[in-house]
Amino acid sequence: MAAQREMVVTREDCPARRVPDGTPVTIPKDTFVTITQALGGNYTLSYQGQMVRVDGLDAAAIGKEPELLDFTAPADGRISEAQVWDALKTVFDPEIPVDLVNLGLIYALDIDQARGHVGITMTLTAPGCGMGPVLVGDVEYRVGRVPNVREVEVDLVFDPPWHRDMMSEEAQLETGMFF
Repeated sequence: MAAQREMVVTREDCPARRVPDGTPVTIPKDTFVTITQALGGNYTLSYQGQMVRVDGLDAAAIGKEPELLDFTAPADGRISEAQVWDALKTVFDPEIPVDLVNLGLIYALDIDQARGHVGITMTLTAPGCGMGPVLVGDVEYRVGRVPNVREVEVDLVFDPPWHRDMMSEEAQLETGMFF
């Protein structure tokens, strides 16, 4: 759902990340902000002359319905690989309304159960993509919500370079890139 510019007042302190460098910021409660885009469950806001991104999990802070990302902790205390993949499927490219997994941007996943560490190797649709730090932050934030994950490390690589054939058929159809 793409939002038309909408002014809202934060209902509580709101965590955000500055676009495009991903620097964390906190927007104080009772602050006027303008929603400039809603895509993939996340919101892009104009705040103090800067663009910032609010994760959909924190949408209640700007008066929107929060996205739910709720996992049942495995009884064995381990990290569930399936839950990590499910979390990754909730991270969307900011310009293409398709999740990173179906875009083919996730190259590898490594789980170290003893350390509670998840290592992710991923790429971007273009090496010069200015949203890289924000996407990495989205991945770290969402995967960090999986039970028993204590640390998330993202390795951003550009070899092999991404191309549209890496997309799932569903993503190719959704974006009109299926030939």
